[in-house]
Amino acid sequence: MMQSISQAEIQSSGTPVSSWALPTLTFLFFIWGFITCLNDILIPHLKAVFDLTYTQAMLIQFCFFGAYFVVSLPAGALINRLGYQKGIVIGLAIAGFGTLNFIPAASFHSYPWFLAALFVLASGITILQVAANPYVTVLGNPKTASSRLTMTQAFNSLGTTVAPLIGAALILSQLDSTEGADAVQLPYLILTVALFVVALIFSRLNLPVVENATAAEKISIKTLLPFTHLWLGALGIFMYVGAEVAIGSVMVNFIALPEITGLAEADAAHYVAWYWGGAMVGRFVGALLMQRMNAGLLLAIHAAAAMLLLVLVITGQGQLALFALLLVGIANSIMFPTIFSLALHGLGKYTSQGAGLLCLAIVGGALVPLAQGKLADTFGLALSFILPIFCYIYICYFGLRSRKVTG
Repeated sequence: MMQSISQAEIQSSGTPVSSWALPTLTFLFFIWGFITCLNDILIPHLKAVFDLTYTQAMLIQFCFFGAYFVVSLPAGALINRLGYQKGIVIGLAIAGFGTLNFIPAASFHSYPWFLAALFVLASGITILQVAANPYVTVLGNPKTASSRLTMTQAFNSLGTTVAPLIGAALILSQLDSTEGADAVQLPYLILTVALFVVALIFSRLNLPVVENATAAEKISIKTLLPFTHLWLGALGIFMYVGAEVAIGSVMVNFIALPEITGLAEADAAHYVAWYWGGAMVGRFVGALLMQRMNAGLLLAIHAAAAMLLLVLVITGQGQLALFALLLVGIANSIMFPTIFSLALHGLGKYTSQGAGLLCLAIVGGALVPLAQGKLADTFGLALSFILPIFCYIYICYFGLRSRKVTG
């Protein structure tokens, strides 16, 4: 029997829970970071296997991040009805079903099947994110809730950093072999087993059932209309996620260009780890800087740095363009949490609805990469980076405009 207890009682008492709970939750953060970043390896691989244009290849991100927009609100309703733990088990099972479908998609050499599998996989990941973030905060002493969430988020960044390395070894290294699409079967089979095993573990853990969970509330457009900075922040989230995902999606192909490094794509993929690793390190440095600097101003500085680096990417070649592109990861590091917090500032009782709106804006990760793929097909890969520059111009504006919000 699982212990039923109110959220208020948990937060006031710091109810002890299974020693497996937090480590298992931490693994969830790692695995969805890993799966999300593995798309950056999947894109160049399937592009080569199916002889796709950049626009067609970017449908991978369109299907993956489109699921966030479609599933976020239903996921919140599911968590409210069934609770965090059951929601996590369902999310893991759905994600596992998605990764399992990579095997027949490869066997039948079907790109549409891959896209459908990605949407199912991302739907499960969306449910996990809606449930796991608030659940971490109530598992244990409330005084250390922020510390627990920071630690688990760090493992998410670790997942995004190691995914390109493993993906390069298991997937891109097979591009020149006879395996083709079949190269994805082993890594995604491993992910399938891991997801179902963790789902089984979570279903057996003795965890407190948080009553009256409020993982997500129905978004009321009329209620949120007066909060101009929230809507501007939602557009900022759209721009940021879109730019970050678009850059990561074309990075392997760009680095492999003869005028940049001329490396094989399997070798070029190793540099993607530096891009995401820079974002991980930058988060820790940025957290320290924000104790001394205005958050809006720091956001504007990072966005301006990203713009200047991408100008070097477009106009430069060789090592200059390569390292300018990798350094964009550091510039990205503080953007998501900073935009998120600035957008929610002063919302009071409408904070959860505002957060739901911001989560919907993650759909930028579906649309901006698709647009950059079209630019790459039309004007070339280097020039396509002009689109993320416009995204960062807006983020810089939002940062400057938000300077007075928090003082």
